[in-house]
Amino acid sequence: MAFKTIGAKAAAALDKELMSTGAFSLDQLMELAGLSVSQVVYRVHPISKGRRVLVAVGPGNNGGDGLVAARHLRHYGYTPTVYYPKRPNNELYQRLAKQLVDLEIPFVDDFSAALESTDHVVDAIFGFSFSGEVREPFPAVIQAMAETKIPVTSVDAPSSWNIDQGPPKSGVGSNFHPDVLVSLTAPKPLIKFFKGRHFIGGRFVTPAIAKKYDFDLPEYEGIDQIVEVGSSGQKL
Repeated sequence: MAFKTIGAKAAAALDKELMSTGAFSLDQLMELAGLSVSQVVYRVHPISKGRRVLVAVGPGNNGGDGLVAARHLRHYGYTPTVYYPKRPNNELYQRLAKQLVDLEIPFVDDFSAALESTDHVVDAIFGFSFSGEVREPFPAVIQAMAETKIPVTSVDAPSSWNIDQGPPKSGVGSNFHPDVLVSLTAPKPLIKFFKGRHFIGGRFVTPAIAKKYDFDLPEYEGIDQIVEVGSSGQKL
């Protein structure tokens, strides 16, 4: 079964509905998303491949997912490091960052230097709501992720990609093709341009919501928050 996709407008409307009639809080959705991301990292990059994980965090909800993932990874036994150059004046993000400080997870200012001493990268810079131009300091960060041989896992969308049209035709991100993608809630249309390992993490969506927005719910196993699907959408 090929999983259906939802575009940026539908994804935004779905999130809004989850936090209204669905009775979820933003905190809850971010916690579930970050947990899904951490499980994907654990699946594709077990500790035996190296404990060091560099999490690149953006200023919005995608970045919040990355902060949550870093916390879970620390509890799994990894040694995460966080690059978080644009911190919003928002209580939720401040609390998520404080939780990492309390776990003695280091925050770094030089992404390129940190990249030289890590085993895996989590790209949590921009998500499905991204549009327009990539602003400083992120162009160099995205270029570094595009050029590194270290495996990269992107959260919901490879940063700089258009949700519907995939990678930019030129400029920042045009050569960025991460190894792993975690589609949160449901895959986005950009998946047709993605060639790596693809996971769906959305084990909180009700069948009624999925029916309303016309996408499929995968069959999650056991306590897994994630499902790996092939390039054509079939479950692996």
